[in-house]
Amino acid sequence: MRTLSGACSDSLHRSMSDPRLDANELYLLAMLLAQPADDALEALKDLLPQAPWLSEAVAELERLPLERWQGEHTRLFVNGYPKTPCPPFESAYRQGHMGGTAAGDLEALYLRVGLASTGAPADFLGTLLECAAMLAERGDSDSKLCELWDEHLVRWAPRFADDLEAHGRLKLYRSVGIRLGRLFPEQAHDG
Repeated sequence: MRTLSGACSDSLHRSMSDPRLDANELYLLAMLLAQPADDALEALKDLLPQAPWLSEAVAELERLPLERWQGEHTRLFVNGYPKTPCPPFESAYRQGHMGGTAAGDLEALYLRVGLASTGAPADFLGTLLECAAMLAERGDSDSKLCELWDEHLVRWAPRFADDLEAHGRLKLYRSVGIRLGRLFPEQAHDG
């Protein structure tokens, strides 16, 4: 596992040097934020050897119709009533609405590191995690990884993780909240 130098936060140093965390974990967490498709359960089963922490969630999902999983995803991340409990967007957490300045700042960062737009909002947590994973894999962009971590993720993802753990009705999303929270061991997770 590579270590980082420079003025990165202690949280990033601890997270990235932790042998339990690597780029694959970041990619997995990003994937788990996506809307579940017809083959999502089979994909999760295939991941169990690398991610045994998903075993209880997979067992629960095997007993549920896909529509229930999709409904929970929508309730948590897209359109909960009366309020969406866990919008996975930096601007929603930091600025109280979608499309804030954080999205523009992230678009500029993505351009600097050579990432093309995927169609998802730039401040979608899945996109931030995928970018962090890519930068960690490259090993040549410590300063950009530090910028992504310190200027963006640390400022809201710990609260998102706590909200996901607290509001998730499915074991999968509570487990994702716990795993995300472990990326930020030194941050206050309450705001």
